[in-house]
Amino acid sequence: MKLGELVQILNGKLAQGNPEFVVTGVNSSALASSTEIVFAEDAPSAAKALASSAGVVLLRSGLAEAYPEGKCVVQAEQPRLWFAWAGKLLTPVPPATGVHPAAVVGANVKLGAGVSIGPCAVVGEGASIGKGTHIEAGAVIGEGVRIGDDCRIYPRAVLYPGTTLRNRVMVHAGVVLGADGFGYVRDPVSGAYTQFPQQGTLLIEDDVEIGANTTIDRGALKQTKIGRGTKFDNLVHVGHNCEIGEDVILVAGVGISGSCTVGNGAVIAGQVGIGDHAHIGPGVILGGQAGVLSGKTVTNEGMGVKPGSVLWGTPARPLHQVLRELAVVTRLAKKQRAGNRE
Repeated sequence: MKLGELVQILNGKLAQGNPEFVVTGVNSSALASSTEIVFAEDAPSAAKALASSAGVVLLRSGLAEAYPEGKCVVQAEQPRLWFAWAGKLLTPVPPATGVHPAAVVGANVKLGAGVSIGPCAVVGEGASIGKGTHIEAGAVIGEGVRIGDDCRIYPRAVLYPGTTLRNRVMVHAGVVLGADGFGYVRDPVSGAYTQFPQQGTLLIEDDVEIGANTTIDRGALKQTKIGRGTKFDNLVHVGHNCEIGEDVILVAGVGISGSCTVGNGAVIAGQVGIGDHAHIGPGVILGGQAGVLSGKTVTNEGMGVKPGSVLWGTPARPLHQVLRELAVVTRLAKKQRAGNRE
């Protein structure tokens, strides 16, 4: 893509260089070639970027007094974000390959234009796959599953019946969507467990990305729902009947029990555990290994903290409170050790 076209699309400013310069991709300052873009967010990284082999340097205005001759320079208010957008635009879309001879496609399946289905993939009867979607090797798409446009299902992902994906959803390898939730009823006499009916559905909205080996259960009698733009890291589990809002971040090792809600824009850091029927408010940040007890509601307002503040510990509470409590415990421990020595 020509640099001028890229700048026009992403609303940057070409401070120096030829708009006809052809850009092939993005890279780091250490590895960039003469046709790639690098970015800088402070003066030291700007100096490194401008001295690199990159053909284009992306930075904020004022980070450098002068630019090397022959180097293309783009100015943007948020270089990292601009760089990420550029990376997506410059990443080539995999070509459509059609249905591989080794794929198995059931009866009454609807395939949009430009759909690709890889070797040993299985598409169940009555499924619907939108235009431009790629189903890669060994993936299993259950009966009646609906997948929107421009999705990508990586190898060995499994989508159970009752699952719906909207548009531009990315599902990485080993993901399981729409499996039965963990719901059982115990017989108090015999002690035996009987599964509560798991016959609901799962809806994944537009632009959701789901990391490798993540599992999201369908609803028991209703729907599990993942909101638009939410991003899952690897190895995340979401139980049945949950409703995850829009633009939520869930980092590796997060476990969310059944019937929970998570508000828009929340950030759930690594290894956070959330008990059943808990409610996480919009914009809440749960720090790594925090725990939310069953039935609890966690909101910035309810905790008396500003939006964007980190909650930590078990039960989750404001980080500054946890640190004060730890300091008190540490002082008490020191006093006890001193008393024992006397």
